[in-house]
Amino acid sequence: MTAPAAKSRIAVVTGASSGIGAATARQLAAAGYRVVLTARRKDRIEALVEELEAAGHQATAYALDVTDRAAVDEFATAFKTIGVLVNNAGGALGADPVATGDPADWRQMYETNVLGTLNVTQALLPALTASGDGTVVVVSSTAGHGTYEGGAGYVAAKHGAHVLAETLRLEIVGTPVRVIEIAPGMVRTDEFALTRFGGDEEKAANVYAGVAEPLTADDVADTITWAVTRPSHVNIDLMVIRPRAQASNTKVHREL
Repeated sequence: MTAPAAKSRIAVVTGASSGIGAATARQLAAAGYRVVLTARRKDRIEALVEELEAAGHQATAYALDVTDRAAVDEFATAFKTIGVLVNNAGGALGADPVATGDPADWRQMYETNVLGTLNVTQALLPALTASGDGTVVVVSSTAGHGTYEGGAGYVAAKHGAHVLAETLRLEIVGTPVRVIEIAPGMVRTDEFALTRFGGDEEKAANVYAGVAEPLTADDVADTITWAVTRPSHVNIDLMVIRPRAQASNTKVHREL
């Protein structure tokens, strides 16, 4: 089966206000998709839409909290068909050990990374199927494939996202929808580590200290766009992407 032209297809990107989500929206738009940008920060996604439209692309902003199921269901009514869903909304909070971790942080990470992905995927799966050639992307993390001290809450959430993608792929095999998981390692963005450490700039900077070239949001977006634009019969089940300086979640070369 030949995939429909990208210019006739819609790509929904969650968490598109910054970082990997914003970079993915830019690259999918450049590939010809009509992009729908969702995030809680309406001003951010509206500014990105203006940027994309000025470059000649088609883009729409929609303020959305993926953990609000009623809002997600209402959002989904706008679409009869879509070609691509990129589940990118998520994030990490805190780096405390299991013994002292804040249950509220764990709950929020699970709500966003797992239930948020579930909400949007369930709501849009009929439109993805109706397209005759849909793609679901789950942006997980290497945290979904290994553990590290101080990361249990985030690791548990990203393991949940990984299992969601893996199980969905089994359950919908035979339908015209692919399920792709992209699992980035160390990515330096403006907000990820800063958010994780409650705005503590020193702690956030220490995550990347001495690492010559962490991944960028564009690196991950390039991988997502490549996977999405493969021929319809090609499914990139799982791709782990790390910087060369990172061999595992706990083994990183630092030049200090």
